[in-house]
This record gives sequence, structure tokens and C-alpha cells, in this order.
Amino acid sequence: MKIEQNILTAVNEWLTPVFDTETQESIKKMMTSSPKELEESFYKNLEFGTGGMRGVMGPGTNRINKYTLGKNTQGLSNYMHQVFPGRELKVAIAFDCRHNSQSLAKVVADVFSANGIKVYLFSDMRPTPELSFALKYLGCQAGIVLTASHNPPEYNGYKVYWEDGGQLVPPQDAEIINVIENLKYDEIKFQANEDLIQFIDTEIDDAFIKSSIANASFDTAATAKENLKIVFTSLHGTSIKAVPQTLAKAGYTNVNIVPEQAEPNGDFPTVKSPNPEEPEALTMALSLAEKLGADIVVGTDPDCDRLGVAVRNNDDKMILLNGNQTMVMMTAFLLEQWKKAGKIDGKQFIGSTIVSTPMMMELATAYNVECKIGLTGFKWIAKMIKDFPELKFIGGGEESFGFMVGDAVRDKDAVAATLLMCEIAAQAKAKGSSVYKELLKLYVDFGFYKEHLVSLTKKGIEGLSEINKMMVEMRTNPVKEINDQRVIMLEDYKISVAKNLLTGEEETMNVPKSDVLIYYTEDGAKIAARPSGTEPKIKFYVSVNAKLDSVENAPEVEANLDAKIKNILLDLKII
Repeated sequence: MKIEQNILTAVNEWLTPVFDTETQESIKKMMTSSPKELEESFYKNLEFGTGGMRGVMGPGTNRINKYTLGKNTQGLSNYMHQVFPGRELKVAIAFDCRHNSQSLAKVVADVFSANGIKVYLFSDMRPTPELSFALKYLGCQAGIVLTASHNPPEYNGYKVYWEDGGQLVPPQDAEIINVIENLKYDEIKFQANEDLIQFIDTEIDDAFIKSSIANASFDTAATAKENLKIVFTSLHGTSIKAVPQTLAKAGYTNVNIVPEQAEPNGDFPTVKSPNPEEPEALTMALSLAEKLGADIVVGTDPDCDRLGVAVRNNDDKMILLNGNQTMVMMTAFLLEQWKKAGKIDGKQFIGSTIVSTPMMMELATAYNVECKIGLTGFKWIAKMIKDFPELKFIGGGEESFGFMVGDAVRDKDAVAATLLMCEIAAQAKAKGSSVYKELLKLYVDFGFYKEHLVSLTKKGIEGLSEINKMMVEMRTNPVKEINDQRVIMLEDYKISVAKNLLTGEEETMNVPKSDVLIYYTEDGAKIAARPSGTEPKIKFYVSVNAKLDSVENAPEVEANLDAKIKNILLDLKII
């Protein structure tokens, strides 16, 4: 196959003495035995997406390795010296259970220390939300976590946090990327100053767990906690370091851990994907729940920032809740607790994203708080806290199974969220109800909202091209009708324009640009399309709703909504 000149130029650079012998030999092997792999490894530079930078591990500019991460870290070091002149610079670093995470974390620590920056490094894997907490706790200007969340085993990643504890957002992200792109690989300082690297562990663990309990506990009776039977799985990830300990210290004594998945393992051997969004990932937990007669199942992804939840329905069967449902449950519970405590005075807000359930707006209106809607990714919810210091953040989430309780952690946090879900379940059970029954009551009060996500995987150069073509087609030829309903509004976040398709009137949206399209139909359906910022996928989000006059009619209304979703997907040729 013919390889483009720009790729050959990049390859030749990596065959110079700047790069170690092992890297050079791996590249030479690809040149002779796998030119396609060579092309995939060098056709572009890894980019920051909605959850930082993620990629397949290996040599090359489009891969996670000591040089791509070293270059990022050198650029970040240079930037920190520019924007914090004369200050003692400090960073915190954590890593997950993935292959090479610990060694790559040490490389990152070495580069920071070589640039005169104090490093606080966890000596073992820790949940991602603990890194956000540690950064603030230790007064650092920045933080890094080595993780690829729920991506396949061959992936790793690099997430950057700023001094407020949230991930990088404008303008810092573009400014740092500009510094990184202007660096040469021979400018990376790999020689560590070990005196500037300090290992951190139990002090941060204890403070983090104490904070999680303070934020996510709401006067649940001790007997209610003891009577709640919980099944928990860490899916071979980092949550085993924090969730069981947090639940125990909060008073939950009946926690049953899935033993086959308790051991951290970067191969994730018992699941196809360590993603709590995928029902298959919780198969073992559900089996244990049936065996034990458990009330609730919780599973977290490898870096412990997202959680999947299963509860018993009215037929006593375990069913999986989706991310929108858990988000609505947790938000409604928090709002009610704040209301009971007399803490709502119109100066509070909850947060959500443009592809999550519109039901969040209904909750906000009912409780006299604001609902701020941001782009996909929790960095935007964390930014809301920073941008509106006059408002108190109650909680918020996104459809992809992430939730944040309060502002002690400035990222989605499955530790506090797991405890919060157990509080909801324990209190519901104590009064003769259940999580599922409480969810149905919310649907009666606010409308039955049902959402569905379809993800289409498109790998490699060809896949990226296909995804781009699909988005271009949807922009240049927007559909006028979906499932026999007129499309009344089209929001194009790439150009920040909302267009009324009935009148032709256009309005500028005051949000950062993003490759997202959202259609709204006259019967209240919402259909969004966006390429994933962390995986080779294009995602389609469908939200429909209907009135529910009584809990007894929920099965019929839900069946109608499911049929409506299916018809929309068929009409758009997504399935």
C-alpha cells in the first residue's frame, strides 16, 4: 500500500536517536509486516476529546506512549510556568488499573519534576474522582490521571485537571494544546528530580471517603442501612479501593462484592467491555443479586467515575436503569433533601448536558432552582460551578451514567453517587416503597420521559471519514419529518445556530462550538447526533415523553414510548 508523505515524515522522525531503541525497532517491524498499522499509528496526532486524550497504546503520534504523554506533560509544564510565575508549582497524579498506567504515571511525574514542579503521586491505583479531590485538597495548580475509562484493554489515556479540580476547558485547553504542538520531542525533559516526587496514599483516602460520606448521606436510619442488601462490582477496576470502604464507614453492613470481578485487571477478563452502560457488564452482579435476593446492584467502570444501577421492578425482577433514570432519581432526591432542610432560596442550580433527558428542566422548575445545560462531558458541569460562584451547586449528571454530588469533587464521581443511590434505596425500602416505585411517582409528577442511545462503531481512518460524512449529510440535508411528525427546530452546535424549520428564523446559541446536531419534533421528541469524543463511534440519542396519570398505567405508556423510539430509529435508518 502507498503511504502518504506526511506519515512517512513522522515515521522518519521517530527513527532518530531521540527515541529509544525499542520504539525504533517496533516501528521498523510495522514498516515491513504491518503498513496498515503503521498508517493508523502516525496519520494524525492524538487529540483531546470530551474525556481528555485516549488512544491505543503503542509507538506513534496517534498512540499512547511515553513520548506522546511526555510531550503533553512538557507542554503543560511550560504553560504552568507561564501562567503561575513565581509560585511554587504543584501537581497531583493518579492512575487506574490498565496496562502500563503505573509506569506511564511515573513518566509523567518524572517530566513534571524535571521541570521543577512538585509532584504528589499515588503509589497505587485510585479512582479518578479521588484525583480531582486530591488536587484541591493539596492546593495543586493541576492534576493528571492516567485512564481510558471503559475503553477496551488496548487503550490508555491522559486527563488533565486544572486548579479548581475540573478538567481543562476553554481558554486553557486551546492555549495548552498550542504550547504542546509547538514543542519538539527532543525538548522533553525525562530526567526526574526524585526529591520533588512525593507518594501519597492513606491521608488522601481518608479525607476523600470522609468527604464522600458528608456529601452523600442524608439521615438514613441505621436499621434502614442494615436492611438494604447491596451487590457491588468494581468490574476489575479502581473502585475496589474506595466504594466498599465508603459504604462500610457510612453504615452499610450488607454489601456483597462480586468476587470474580474484585481483583483489578487491565484485561477485564470476565466482561466483553468494562462499561456499566452495557447490560452484559453487570451479568455476574445480577446473577449474585438473584441468588441473594438483593435490593440493588451497583457496578462502576474501571476508573470509578460512572455507575450502572439495577433495582427490582414491581414484579420483583431485577432491571437495569439507564443513566437518565439514575440521574433523575438522584437529582430529585437531592432537591427534596435540600427543600426539607430549608436550603433552597432560588440561588441554587443543578447541571445537565444537551444530550441528556429534558426531565431535568422539569425538576428544576418544580423546586425553584436553575438547570444549567452544557455540552457533553463533565468538564462543562464543573465549569458551571466556577462560572457562577453566586449559585450553589446541588448535583448534576449526564446520560452516560455519570453523576456529581455537590462540588467537593469537580468531575463525575461513582463513589459518592453509589452511596447516594444506596441512601435512596434504603429510605425507600424503609417506608415500604422501592427505587422503582419512586421513579414511577416522578413520572406521574413530571411526565414519563424515556430515552434510548444507539452507538455505531466506525474504527480507523475509514471510520472517521464515514462519521464525518454522516454528520455533513445531516447538516446539508436536514430531515423535515420524523415518524410522521414535523421537525420544528434544528440546533447545530458546530455553528452555534438554532433554526426554526417552520419559520426559517435563526437564533445564535451562546455555547462553545461542538460537532452536535439536535432535532426537535412537534410532539416533543428530541433526537441528537454526535461523534464520540473518546471512542471511534457516532452516537444517536432519542428522547420521547408522554403524560402518566397513574402508576398503574406505566406499563402501557412505556410500551407506547418504546414503540415510538423504535419507529424514530427506523425512520432515520439508524437501525
